[in-house]
Amino acid sequence: MVSAGEQTKWCSCCLAAGPSPVRPRETAPTSAYSSPARSLGDTGITPTPPHPPYLTNDTDSNVSEQQSFLVVVAVDFGTTSSGYAYSFTKEPECIHVMRRWEGGDPGVSNQKTPTTILLTPERKFHSFGYAARDFYHDLDPNEAKQWLYLEKFKMKLHTTGDLTMDTDLTAANGKKVKALEIFAYALQYFKEQALKELSDQAGSEFENSDVRWVITVPAIWKQPAKQFMRQAAYQAGLASPENSEQLIIALEPEAASIYCRKLRLHQMIELSSKAAVNGYSGSDTVGAGFTQAKEHIRRNRQSRTFLVENVIGEIWSELEEGDKYVVVDSGGGTVDLTVHQIRLPEGHLKELYKATGGPYGSLGVDYEFEKLLYKIFGEDFIEQFKIKRPAAWVDLMIAFESRKRAAAPDRTNPLNITLPFSFIDYYKKFRGHSVEHALRKSNVDFVKWSSQGMLRMSPDAMNALFKPTIDSIIEHLRDLFQKPEVSTVKFLFLVGGFAEAPLLQQAVQAAFGDQCRIIIPQDVGLTILKGAVLFGLDPTVIKVRRSPLTYGVGVLNRYVEGKHPPEKLLVKDGTRWCTDVFDKFISADQSVALGELVKRSYTPAKPSQLVIVINIYSSEHDNVSFITDPGVKKCGTLRLDLTGTSGTAVPARREIQTLMQFGDTEIKATAIDIATSKSVKVGIDFLNY
Repeated sequence: MVSAGEQTKWCSCCLAAGPSPVRPRETAPTSAYSSPARSLGDTGITPTPPHPPYLTNDTDSNVSEQQSFLVVVAVDFGTTSSGYAYSFTKEPECIHVMRRWEGGDPGVSNQKTPTTILLTPERKFHSFGYAARDFYHDLDPNEAKQWLYLEKFKMKLHTTGDLTMDTDLTAANGKKVKALEIFAYALQYFKEQALKELSDQAGSEFENSDVRWVITVPAIWKQPAKQFMRQAAYQAGLASPENSEQLIIALEPEAASIYCRKLRLHQMIELSSKAAVNGYSGSDTVGAGFTQAKEHIRRNRQSRTFLVENVIGEIWSELEEGDKYVVVDSGGGTVDLTVHQIRLPEGHLKELYKATGGPYGSLGVDYEFEKLLYKIFGEDFIEQFKIKRPAAWVDLMIAFESRKRAAAPDRTNPLNITLPFSFIDYYKKFRGHSVEHALRKSNVDFVKWSSQGMLRMSPDAMNALFKPTIDSIIEHLRDLFQKPEVSTVKFLFLVGGFAEAPLLQQAVQAAFGDQCRIIIPQDVGLTILKGAVLFGLDPTVIKVRRSPLTYGVGVLNRYVEGKHPPEKLLVKDGTRWCTDVFDKFISADQSVALGELVKRSYTPAKPSQLVIVINIYSSEHDNVSFITDPGVKKCGTLRLDLTGTSGTAVPARREIQTLMQFGDTEIKATAIDIATSKSVKVGIDFLNY
């Protein structure tokens, strides 16, 4: 496999890409054609010989000079709950978690706030988190139908295959609203909360320009979803395209991994039986050490400042150069798996296998509960109830959430879920008989009706709701452990909100406890948040990543008889060309170091051309020959803006050298006009292509 560095050496062919010359008055360029062959009307197609690396100190919007920020603020934008934390750059060992939120549910930690947002009937932002939920709950049922209440909307970015800036979300009342607006409102809320807290702490107004922002996203998110989150942050005023470096996108399991490096022995619970931590061994009840840890956290919750080691934590003292570990980030919407290798003495990290995972978060348990309600009361009623009584449906799911958290492998007493009065009343009107009658008729033995107006679920019934989601996680982990890169893993760190579930802990321990040591950090729901702050303080800590996909562009190569298919032959001015050749930038699962560049050179069709637009293609497969191969799809565009780069005399032949970086959390590009040594504005767009 060719590394990204090696790839730069053999870039000898390129497409004189782009549309016909664009006049300055025209507002937008015509996009490059999907097949280069079709652009031959007036394009000169000439291979550009490789140039020696040509770097300049000029900066532009894509490469801003290293700025100094007073504070790093990380926003963990979760599917079910969200929060922020910060650290002053002069005190990087102190991580401050946000102020406590007002509101909350009995028995549920409110260190973070629910990812819920409420808009007025006029579609203006009203409130976020507990405040949104409580206000919506208190509205008159008829009035509530006019308000737009949204929750768990982050999953839309993962599940939407054709995500655009115009993608819609559906509020609880069935009305549509632009997803970008909602994400921007949520981020703006966190920005205002954080700046207010920082200003109160500093005793003077804290400026946004003093803050480096970090937003967490799942590692399995594709480029469009990451770009969408960045655009929402720009709209919310966290940063701007001109100052893009003020915002960093952090990958959730990477953030967790960074924090786990710092763990002291008293900050973790070990589930496996190989060793005891906190005085608990694997032979004890799985949840016992965790319960003790949560009690310790509750006692210390008034102090929101966490001290982290400025060196590597004690767990790392057992790791040697080259040791491997897995981070399983199990959140509300997704489960993300990443495999890292330690590099000593600095403790830098290398990704060994591309991030994998899927929609196996705790929401899966909610969906199973919904399916159970369908079975008992009928899908037609439940769907109608959601629309007619949206606030009561929210209440019902809140009641389920607190009982869900009480599920445990060794539980023997039933779990009671309160049904809102409006559910009981509306069901009687809808069906003409009682909820109790529906339960008897449904033949669902493990759910009974309690005279106090509750559904009484046996522990086995609750555990059954967890089973499909947990089975998916275990199956995914088993597949991962089969990979040669993942053999001889020393530790498995279980992080994220869903990691608090004793049923998941027990399943992971039973499946993998004999292969590696299973560690859960204390205050596990804040692991990603704290790690994201550390990542913002030092974004270079992950030195090597793996590309999730194969990326490249379509080019023309000299036609070789016997090697190239006859249908790809194109003759232009007496020269035989092969069309649609996939010029690979980087392969799926290829190692790429931070800062490693893939270089390509492009020539405008005419010297006066002001814009080059090149289509980017991707595939999950490594072995790609043509952009027309099965599984290859257009995924974005590379746009080179040549305005202002030419000198007084435009050379007859211009060469634009493009440098692409695949080793960061987002794909980045810069470009140079070789003749003038001036920077060229570059845009990589995975959303609007």
